[in-house]
Amino acid sequence: MIIFVETGVVVMPFLPGDSLLFAAGSLAALGSLHLIWLLLLLIAAAVLGDTVNYWLGHHLGLRAFDGRIRWLNQAHLQRTEAFFAKHGGKAIILARFVPIVRTFAPFVAGIGTMNYPMFLFYNVIGAVSWVSLFVTLGYLFGGLPIVQDNFHLVIPAIILLSLLPIIIEAVQARRKRRLIQG
Repeated sequence: MIIFVETGVVVMPFLPGDSLLFAAGSLAALGSLHLIWLLLLLIAAAVLGDTVNYWLGHHLGLRAFDGRIRWLNQAHLQRTEAFFAKHGGKAIILARFVPIVRTFAPFVAGIGTMNYPMFLFYNVIGAVSWVSLFVTLGYLFGGLPIVQDNFHLVIPAIILLSLLPIIIEAVQARRKRRLIQG
């Protein structure tokens, strides 16, 4: 449910998708969850979530960025549009691995010129890649005693690593602004 909400509800970009997938993989390694069913369920939730988000963007359009919802601001829209301009259709795949961007990418795709069949193609590839990577990492490493003993540190570390691309880009943008300003 959280994976669906994080990817499908554009006002919820702060949910911990990566760390949740890792934790789910860890539970599967302990035998609490069946790995194949878990992967199928989470991939379906991710695809459906992004599909809902795409159609929200398609129907609401730019009206959603009028400032009434704090998370939907022009800066996020511009960052996601730049991501699309740079990466094209593969932006849907890459966005899965970047918190906040993963929430806005399908919405912006719905606003823009990407037709739904093309979006769905990239959406499925992205969902399979994202879910499989983090669940498998959790499955492989979640059962290790050092990970189990320090699980309270592992989850924040995953969140930090997931946010690293945004942090790096923000630092680079700030440096660029300072250079331009002299």
